[in-house]
Amino acid sequence: MKSQFTSRRLTVCAGLVLVLPFWTQAQPTSHYCPGSEGLLGASVPPPGFYFRDYNIFYTADQVNNSTGHSAGPPNFNVFTYAQVPRFVWIPDVKVLGGNIGVNALEPFVAESVTAGPYHSSSFTPGDLLLDAFMAWHPQPFDFVFAAGDWIPIGETGSPPNARAGLGYWGTMITAGVTWHIDKEKTWSISLLNRYEINGEQRDTHITPGQAETLEWGIGKKFAKCLEAGISGYYQGKMTRDSGMGSMDNRDSAASIGPEIKTEIPKIGLHASLRFLYEFMADNRAQGEAVVLTLTKRF
Repeated sequence: MKSQFTSRRLTVCAGLVLVLPFWTQAQPTSHYCPGSEGLLGASVPPPGFYFRDYNIFYTADQVNNSTGHSAGPPNFNVFTYAQVPRFVWIPDVKVLGGNIGVNALEPFVAESVTAGPYHSSSFTPGDLLLDAFMAWHPQPFDFVFAAGDWIPIGETGSPPNARAGLGYWGTMITAGVTWHIDKEKTWSISLLNRYEINGEQRDTHITPGQAETLEWGIGKKFAKCLEAGISGYYQGKMTRDSGMGSMDNRDSAASIGPEIKTEIPKIGLHASLRFLYEFMADNRAQGEAVVLTLTKRF
């Protein structure tokens, strides 16, 4: 499935819970999980109804300061597994020359965090995403634009904790492009940008700063049902937090890694597998992720 966006930081990824007072102010401030999309991340599939299942495994054993160096706490370790069902409907209707569609997803997150004497583990639902999108396909490009809201239905609590809900509303704007370089569409370059505007967190009464996530992929199709390449992301907080007790510790991270995609056309099943290594991180955990995505068209 060529999918424009997948939504979400899954409310976990990159060391969702940091335990010292400084680090609780420096956790990633984005619902969207970077690395959820890779090759052809900005390409929307044909009209139809799709079920997509994201499986994200993230581990980290260090948390960095503002210079990108490990700064404790001792014994720091995070393991996260996020299982994220997503439903996408694209009717056979065009508006302004493009396809329209709607999308909903709800993550379920298992996370274990250890830092010094602190340990916490949980399995909880995260926040719900509802959004709508438009997509255009003028050769040799695919374009997408989307807008939606994160609804804070997930369980939260005062930090530190390992619960999956973030506890605030968020608006996410998405724009992306895929360039099919050759006429046969065997080579592609994709860029997908998401910008999140956050509301006030209900437990801390702090409004997290706005966040940007840029995902990219460079792919080569070797056969009708086989594509491989490299993908990665950059995610960072663009504005400072606001509210009593907030700090201006802006986090960021970047990654790169290999990806492979395949499909079984007879049953309408697509699969992708990517490994992402974070080669830099400031004011947040630094680790690596494996993402397995399965997509079924009905």
